[in-house]
Amino acid sequence: MTSTVLAGVDGSPQSAAAAHWAAAEAVRRGASLRLVHAWPWLTDGVSSFAEEDDLPEAVRRTLAEAAEDIRGRHPDLAVETDAVLDAPVDGLLAAAAEAELLVLGSRGRGGFTGLLLGSVSMSVAGRSTVPLVVVREEGEAGAGEVVVGVDAHTPETEVLDFAFREAALRGARVRAVHGWELPPVFGYAGGAVPAAELAQLEALEAKLLSLALAGPREQHPEVEVVEDVQIGAARALVEVSAGAALVVVGRGRRPVEFGPRLGRVAHAVLHHAEAPVAVVPHG
Repeated sequence: MTSTVLAGVDGSPQSAAAAHWAAAEAVRRGASLRLVHAWPWLTDGVSSFAEEDDLPEAVRRTLAEAAEDIRGRHPDLAVETDAVLDAPVDGLLAAAAEAELLVLGSRGRGGFTGLLLGSVSMSVAGRSTVPLVVVREEGEAGAGEVVVGVDAHTPETEVLDFAFREAALRGARVRAVHGWELPPVFGYAGGAVPAAELAQLEALEAKLLSLALAGPREQHPEVEVVEDVQIGAARALVEVSAGAALVVVGRGRRPVEFGPRLGRVAHAVLHHAEAPVAVVPHG
């Protein structure tokens, strides 16, 4: 069965960028593309009182124009359009359950101009059971590195596998960024860390990163890898995102007290990275 890449479209420039990014990704994966518009009119989130024939002309036109634009650039790509009769977050999550990858724009038509990430994209990122890519700017993925955030102390296989696969599909190299923090004792001391001790700590963190990458490197010997150890994970990932093809971060599947949510690093990268950001559920 052919895999599917799903993109949410709503007529906004950001969703158009997401659709084109998703189309290029579908071509790379040998997958089909499904363009989905979630239409919440007359729905209560549980049952729908609307029929497909009730869809307004604007919704039909949005989907048709998006598909026509994609087919013009990728004539051999199988493109399907669909309107989901549900609220945007729930509708996209339900549709994505049958896809290999979900792609969204950073903000939709209803978003405030000053926001870098809209509420729908943020909510979906915290709950999606499949990898989600959030695209901010117009244009297809660049030819830069695939950057992946790695917690070398507890590396996540799903996150690394996704990043290495994306790099292999693009013929790109992986930049594995391990951001670490100084032990609390140095903060309590209130002074600068002695250079010798800092070098020893950095060497230990670098060794842990190398060990974490051993498995993915063996599985993808064709992928060049750069090991990057820095203090502060979120800051490091945002800084190296400029010019990257993709930034990959993880998000735990297990719910916390108030339900699924994004971690601190994923939240910061989604808001501030300059490249498309993939959020990969794990655990």
